[in-house]
Amino acid sequence: MPITPASVAGLPGGLLEAARVLQPRTVALRRALHRAPELGLHLPRTRDAVLRALDGLPLRIRTGGSCTSVTAVLDGDRPGPTVLLRGDMDALPLPEDSGLDFASATDGVMHACGHDTHTAMLASAARLLADRRDRIAGRVVFMFQPGEEGFHGARHMIDEGVLDEDPELAYALHITSTVPTGQLHHRPGPIMAAADVLRVRVTGRGGHASAPQDACDPVPAAAAMVGGLQTLLTRRVGPQESAVLTVSRIEAGTTDNVIPETAELTGTLRTLSQPVRTLLHRAVTEHCRHTALAYGCTAEAEIVPGYPVTRNDDRATAGLVRVAEKVLGRGACVAMPDPLMGSEDFSYVLDRVPGSLAFLGARPPSVDPALAPPNHSNRVVFDEAAFPAGVAVYAGLALAATG
Repeated sequence: MPITPASVAGLPGGLLEAARVLQPRTVALRRALHRAPELGLHLPRTRDAVLRALDGLPLRIRTGGSCTSVTAVLDGDRPGPTVLLRGDMDALPLPEDSGLDFASATDGVMHACGHDTHTAMLASAARLLADRRDRIAGRVVFMFQPGEEGFHGARHMIDEGVLDEDPELAYALHITSTVPTGQLHHRPGPIMAAADVLRVRVTGRGGHASAPQDACDPVPAAAAMVGGLQTLLTRRVGPQESAVLTVSRIEAGTTDNVIPETAELTGTLRTLSQPVRTLLHRAVTEHCRHTALAYGCTAEAEIVPGYPVTRNDDRATAGLVRVAEKVLGRGACVAMPDPLMGSEDFSYVLDRVPGSLAFLGARPPSVDPALAPPNHSNRVVFDEAAFPAGVAVYAGLALAATG
């Protein structure tokens, strides 16, 4: 059932105030997770902290097998539709330099993208909604997901049955340090890009650097590929489309006086539509092979598919905006003019269930907007005052979809 103006008008009052009452719980869980970040698909301490936070609530709880996921289902008092709410849980492999007194105690690992805040807000939303079961006709699935940062955690959870309750709507909030606290940024259609990995190995013939005529140097071939790939984008993709190709790593050779046998390139390809993605997979690999041949070399080129485009459903996004304006106030919602070229594995859920992902602002008011460290920075800081907004919007979405 879509979220309608009538279902939003029927939302109970006081959701934001109730979320503020839960703020000590939300902050305590977030800080505990922040101190003990974990990477990838296996987050045993994080999973156990979530289970403790949910203990005593009237939830049907299942944990994952291929990953340390937690799926919690809240059944309402009456039959009705199902809505899914997602919070991801994993951290990033970088050392923290935030200066927080609850900074990471794990060397080289940090919650730099705010997944600790997502988990804490979703756990508090589960508690808030459990106290309002009598207003739920249907059920709410709380999806606590590991492995968002490149490990396809959402796909693992789908394979293990997170969608078995047949949700009719799915929502996720993603915190951001560059948007003012409490603002909700949204857009229908593509909101984040597909992200694929380019890998190229150029093979020539090694030799002495003083006699390049006796070798077949793969380095000029690799260098030509890098420049040519940028021209390829502008000539194969229309200006009304969006695509980004960045070669982020070049490696060749071991010393100054030896022409190496091979050179390697690694990069990322970002696109916002499947037709452009398919076109560039073919065109980029052909370009690399043909450029190598022009230099007398050969090339093995592949593009490894990553996350799909994160595409918001129009009606689901309109429902999210209605709920957020009701819960937070009309001025809290800001339409995004353009998608971001980052990627999100909530895209796997949105490929199967109508839904929407939105960005929740958490830039501390004392931070100069021009100097705010972005997500994925080891100095990023999120304003905890934003948490009640996230909790209340999650709860409002569930109640409007099932009430």
